[in-house]
Amino acid sequence: MGKDDLQGRRILALVTNYGVEQDELVVPVEHLRGNGAQVDVAAVSAEPVQTLVGDKEPGRKVSPTLTLDEADPDGYDLLLVPGGALNADHLRQEGKAVETIRAFAASRRPVAAICHAPWALIEAGVVQGKTLTSYASLRTDISNAGGTWVDRSVVSDDTNGWTLVTSRTPEDLDDFLREVEEALITSP
Repeated sequence: MGKDDLQGRRILALVTNYGVEQDELVVPVEHLRGNGAQVDVAAVSAEPVQTLVGDKEPGRKVSPTLTLDEADPDGYDLLLVPGGALNADHLRQEGKAVETIRAFAASRRPVAAICHAPWALIEAGVVQGKTLTSYASLRTDISNAGGTWVDRSVVSDDTNGWTLVTSRTPEDLDDFLREVEEALITSP
């Protein structure tokens, strides 16, 4: 990937203001911006996002570019949903976040989710018929929602006419980002 290979592509990242896993937000945002994409971070409020490392230690604070209520999903090419157990658990209770996930799937635009983030996808009812991976503890939740869980560093599934890219943990970020880039390049 070159510096401008994603020029003109727009990515929306959905997070809550506390508990997102630092590297699952910061690394993709910096990587995608570094390759020319515009990335907006939409949080529940305009307050800084307190990331965590390993779901417990305070990480970097990230300034959101807009709130969930301000985010118009129609203006983006890909949806990024970072994990972190607290983030994902709270995000799936945010109606606007769930609506945004549904809008991306319904319009057949790619969604990328890592670690615990598939909890929000399950809440949105979009994993049925999909093969995906996640943090291992979500295996039963994914199966109960009609998805097929596999233990791989990354899965890209285009079943049902839209691409879902998933990964397990921050250790899989290189593979995850490779597939996110592919989804952005091949999507209309």
